[in-house]
Amino acid sequence: MLTAVKKWGNSLGIRIPKSIADEVLINEGTNLRITINNGVIQLTKYENDKKLDDLLSLINPENLHGEIYTADNIGKEL
Repeated sequence: MLTAVKKWGNSLGIRIPKSIADEVLINEGTNLRITINNGVIQLTKYENDKKLDDLLSLINPENLHGEIYTADNIGKEL
């Protein structure tokens, strides 16, 4: 089956035909990992099983940073 690459905002996109999506059990919102192997683009389905509590549990004194200064107040922030 052939498809064409189309412009999508500042990126490029392809459409996956329904018959292929059904065969590999993907739908809107499915997470895909994009890799390149010897010049070939590969899409691999993966489950994002990280939950917020899991990510927060990784914070420790060694990787925790303080406040970051980004700019002066320009309104009524304080």
